[in-house]
Amino acid sequence: MAGNMPTVTHPHELLPLPYALDALAPVISAGTLAHHHGKHHQGYVDELNRLVAGTAHADKTLEQIIAATKGDADQAKLYNNASQVWNHNFYWRSLRPGGGGGGEPPALIKPLVLAHFGSLEACKAAFVAAASARFGSGWLWLVLEEGQLAVADSANADAPTQPGRKPLLVIDVWEHAYYLDYQQRRADHVEAVFDKLIHWGFAEDNLA
Repeated sequence: MAGNMPTVTHPHELLPLPYALDALAPVISAGTLAHHHGKHHQGYVDELNRLVAGTAHADKTLEQIIAATKGDADQAKLYNNASQVWNHNFYWRSLRPGGGGGGEPPALIKPLVLAHFGSLEACKAAFVAAASARFGSGWLWLVLEEGQLAVADSANADAPTQPGRKPLLVIDVWEHAYYLDYQQRRADHVEAVFDKLIHWGFAEDNLA
């Protein structure tokens, strides 16, 4: 799977945030971030460790567990928790704090944005449309697919890791990611994240 992230094996740990709890405010409040990271993400880590203890998966990396359990109905709980840990690790690094997010993409990725979407505004519009269309919980991803950029959404714990697809960055659209700050206004949350927090440098690192 994609992502410039640490490789973690059992016992899995909650990776620290790469910024302070208030670093994403006012787009994402410190209260939302504390609850999201310290309760939800921590919960997935704790449940993952409980599920793998004493099994053949105990010493596997997140990526190995996800690959071994994806699509297996009997392993759905293990897959969901492992994938949610990985997705959140990727998500935190898709956001850039201190007002440094959003804006113009860097030189390597900007031509791809323009070639596929026509403009940065059109790219944002694709994210907002996907947020509005997503029924239930999930994730919105910028992916590289056959040399072109695309916006892909995934339900629940899934990620767009099919052959030929490479995740570059992601926006979380589970309710716990935004509801304290935006209530039901998911599209407003996605638009604000895109404008102020999206970490194009992380996307470019994954592209490279």
